[in-house]
Amino acid sequence: MEQFASGWKRNYYGKGDVIVYRLNRDGKTPAGQSPVFGANVKMLAYGEAFWPTYTTGDNTGLIATDSMKNFIQRETLNYAGPDLEDYCRFLSEKFLETYPQVEGLQVRAVEIPYGAVEGGQAFAPAGPERAAARIELNRSGTVEIASGIQGFKMLRLGGSAFHGFVRDQYTTLPDIANRPLHMWLDLEWRYTEPAAAFSGGAVPAAVWRLVHDIFGSFESGSIQQVIYRIGTRMLAEIPSIAEVHLEANNRTFDTAAERGEELGVFTDARPPYGCLGLRLKR
Repeated sequence: MEQFASGWKRNYYGKGDVIVYRLNRDGKTPAGQSPVFGANVKMLAYGEAFWPTYTTGDNTGLIATDSMKNFIQRETLNYAGPDLEDYCRFLSEKFLETYPQVEGLQVRAVEIPYGAVEGGQAFAPAGPERAAARIELNRSGTVEIASGIQGFKMLRLGGSAFHGFVRDQYTTLPDIANRPLHMWLDLEWRYTEPAAAFSGGAVPAAVWRLVHDIFGSFESGSIQQVIYRIGTRMLAEIPSIAEVHLEANNRTFDTAAERGEELGVFTDARPPYGCLGLRLKR
């Protein structure tokens, strides 16, 4: 179910999984910007003008979701920037300008990343991390801007412990002093002021570096401690971030065979996984 920062909505509708690839094929891409800009976009509009569609089937004021898809794909040609936050704002402002019956809308975009292959003309899928952004605009202005990075999948060979937890008749997990930690992580954050969101990708890049640095260097007693360290460092080192929401999955491998702590063979964890969340504010 969708939620809006501006509050409960009696009705909303839109188009999801709108895929766009903007390719700068002429070699004139601005410095520091990739010639491949890929995104998966979801646009949701709301307003009382659309209520008759629900109650009587009267579509007089309705913008077809197919038209929304065409709008997103065609207007991407007119967006020259590199970052998702500004892209979402661009689409939102243009849509409100085009359709006066829309009271407000939420646009979210998730990066479809491609990295350059040596030579400059070839690219391959990158990741698994994907930048994300979400903006809600209405006729009064900006309601919400949020950024994020989804899909971190990180592995530590050691330096992660988990012990001292409650033991009772349901406990089968042993105390672990040094495990190979396989962790997935999604992050979302909001800004101290709307203008801070439009950094040209600098803030998401700083968060990406910080997450990798902490996961690689911090010896922890729990995944909760890892994400707490990431969240507190984000607030301490990136002044434009006002709050952060982190959600991690414990995907630590199941052991197939081990030779002490020197060598092991492992397999993917079974489907039940630990889910750990944290919200921090400045």
